Amino acid sequence: MIMRGFAASFLALSLFLPAASWAASDAERAAICAEALERFDAVKAALPPTDPGVVTVLMYKYNFCSKSLSVKTGTVVRFVNVDKRTSHSVWFKAWGKDESDRLFPEEYWEMKFDIPGTYPYLCGPHWQQEGMVGQIEVVD
Repeated sequence: MIMRGFAASFLALSLFLPAASWAASDAERAAICAEALERFDAVKAALPPTDPGVVTVLMYKYNFCSKSLSVKTGTVVRFVNVDKRTSHSVWFKAWGKDESDRLFPEEYWEMKFDIPGTYPYLCGPHWQQEGMVGQIEVVD
């Protein structure tokens, strides 16, 4: 009974605290993204090659690397999970898009951006508690 009360209180509290309270600081994110790039260098040979102009976003330790980017209309963005054990997803929830399948280590998902605008995205299982969110700005 106590556990239920604690769980309910924790859930209620978590609904009012911003997700960013669990997110990495800028310095921590920079270090995490540097590690992600090292992981990507180690695993990219196992991935299919990208076409010229494809932009890669890495998913690692509950972060998108890069968290925010700007691309030209028509650009394909490839999201690659470089974590060792954690699965992630990509979800353009605010745009009404379906969430991607779970991406397990060394798996990827791509999306082409044909319409200018701002596209916030999140990791379905990790956006609320871990603050795993990002944004793509598509320009002409």
